[in-house]
Amino acid sequence: MFGLGTPELIVILGIAVLVFGGKKLPELGSGLGKAISSFKNGISDIEEGGKNVLGEVPGIKEVAAVKDKVDAVKNITKILK
Repeated sequence: MFGLGTPELIVILGIAVLVFGGKKLPELGSGLGKAISSFKNGISDIEEGGKNVLGEVPGIKEVAAVKDKVDAVKNITKILK
């Protein structure tokens, strides 16, 4: 885990307890967990929104159909060689 061994992690935890106090650490951990989950949800929302936008662009289905035909022709030329 990033070259950190058990002694290093214990020292880091000890410093965190000294700086923030024992009562504040669970609150910090909870806040960090909520922030990470909110970030993940935001990223997934953006990805889903991008997929919806591509479906709404005029002509995208036609371009995909042409691409499929071109790929089919490429496959035929490989077979004929």
